[in-house]
Amino acid sequence: MSTPSIVILISGSGSNLQAIIDAVAEGKIHASISAVISNHPDALGLKRAQAANIDTIVIDHTEFAERSQFDQTLTNQVAKLKPDLVVLAGFMRILSEEFITQFEERLLNIHPSLLPEFKGIQTHRRALEANKKQHGASVHFVSNELDSGPVVIQARIPVLSDDNEKTLAERVLQQEHVIYPIAIEWFVSGRVKLLNNQVYFDDKPIAEAATWISNTLSLPK
Repeated sequence: MSTPSIVILISGSGSNLQAIIDAVAEGKIHASISAVISNHPDALGLKRAQAANIDTIVIDHTEFAERSQFDQTLTNQVAKLKPDLVVLAGFMRILSEEFITQFEERLLNIHPSLLPEFKGIQTHRRALEANKKQHGASVHFVSNELDSGPVVIQARIPVLSDDNEKTLAERVLQQEHVIYPIAIEWFVSGRVKLLNNQVYFDDKPIAEAATWISNTLSLPK
């Protein structure tokens, strides 16, 4: 049986990418990373991948006159790699409907909020402004609606009385580095799958996503 392959899309520093690279190296994710693709040629994440001897590809969105041309090039490039899973790790481009359809049911993203709360950007600021007592991150399958695909796992942390946007973001990011590798391993091992927009865990449909709270993992229900 061949080792599952992963393609990871990034735009920036790649801290979640690094967490995934480390988890693969430590045997916590039973898969190989076949390539890391960035739409920014100077993304730090490219250096992280190169340091781990992972192939890197740059598709600079600024070099395309039309967004559709970039989207088609990205779709074609990922398709050539024939990944079992496509992982978005801080990829700051909205994917085309064609891309999402092409890789349907094998496309994961991580979002810094407890979805469905705070879709989009500035999630930490919005959580503070809303006086939320809890905040966190969600790993979800990607759908055509932004940050709206079915959730696999969430990490929840308390919002502290002295938190600001920076401190809250840092604490959430630490949790992202924990739950993303968990979700990826579940997928590549066959424990998690998406069928007809329904998440299955160990071949059973789930009503609630898994949670990671205070270093304790609760499996999906």
